[in-house]
Amino acid sequence: MTSRLAAARAVGVEIAARHADDVDAGARFPREALAALKDRQLLGIMVPESEGGAGAGIAEVASICDALGRSCASTAMIYAMHQIQVACIVHHAGKNAWLRTFMKQLAKDQLLLGSATSEVGVGGDVRSSICAIEEKDGRFSLTKQAPVISYGADCDGILVTARRTPQSPASDQVIVVVPRDGYQLEQKSGWDALGMRGTCSNGYHLEAKGGMEQVIPAPFADVSAQTMLPVSHLLWSALWLGIATDAVTRARAYVRSEAKKTPGGVPDGGWRLAEAASLLQLMKSNVVVSLRQYEAVVGSEDKLTALPFAVAMNNLKTGSSQLAVQVIHQAMLVCGLAGYRNDTAFSLGRHLRDAHSAALMVNNDRVLARTAQLLVALREDPGLLE
Repeated sequence: MTSRLAAARAVGVEIAARHADDVDAGARFPREALAALKDRQLLGIMVPESEGGAGAGIAEVASICDALGRSCASTAMIYAMHQIQVACIVHHAGKNAWLRTFMKQLAKDQLLLGSATSEVGVGGDVRSSICAIEEKDGRFSLTKQAPVISYGADCDGILVTARRTPQSPASDQVIVVVPRDGYQLEQKSGWDALGMRGTCSNGYHLEAKGGMEQVIPAPFADVSAQTMLPVSHLLWSALWLGIATDAVTRARAYVRSEAKKTPGGVPDGGWRLAEAASLLQLMKSNVVVSLRQYEAVVGSEDKLTALPFAVAMNNLKTGSSQLAVQVIHQAMLVCGLAGYRNDTAFSLGRHLRDAHSAALMVNNDRVLARTAQLLVALREDPGLLE
């Protein structure tokens, strides 16, 4: 783990950070950083050793997301999104021979995976699909209007959600793994966004074909509850932590530079730095505890779908997304105009813009509404050590 994390940190500091402003300004794919991650064999680390991967756990992947987030949020988000898709395959492939062969190819060739879970016409509800699997003679075809497929033009494969059959209700979904040669994309919209500009989250008309063995055996409802949602919340929170950490690092550097001008005194804004550091510690603690909670229940379907665990993961997402913005805002107040400007070593504009995406990725209002439903159904809150 130590060597892989060190490699990721080097990619962040030496490559991702160097190109981050250009990636943001041009809203372009961070090709240099992703090429370096591929070269260092960091894309397939979650694949089990039996399938040619490193068998890395969630904590290591989260640490890498944190490290990359300190340098380039778009690079970190792409890495996190990719690993979420890998986790879905790893945890739900079962004995499916095609999926296990695909995992080996993923690890060997360091394939980059994206996802098409959102769809035009469902109001942002990823647990509902209009498109459906059309099966004939063991083959499938599907057509999907996807308002967002992040880094779709640069993927080596996409995981696509769809109704199980044309007759299935909207909530009876499956998720199918489609390699690059199995789909076509026609771009329908661009990505000129406030932040996370390098994710290139364009909208596409997607047409896919392949064999029915490419469908993950478990229903998407199970894949989502047991893997996609908790892993998303954990890895996203880790990269948001990385963004916030770099903001505090810049604020601390600013206060140090000001302190040199008035030896023996605390510069204006010093107390805000202390407050930002306190919020950052709270954010980090939340991520660490949540990682331990996930590691304690991973592999147990009953515990992964238990109400207390679902509430905890939802709270991680909403809490981290709110704290990230608060920490960066405090850091900007510390740095003043030096943080507000885009042309200083203490600039925090990109950090703040990227962090504001956190509350919108699976909208916090929807997550909070779902949490409220779970809390009503929850009979009692588990003890501190449970």
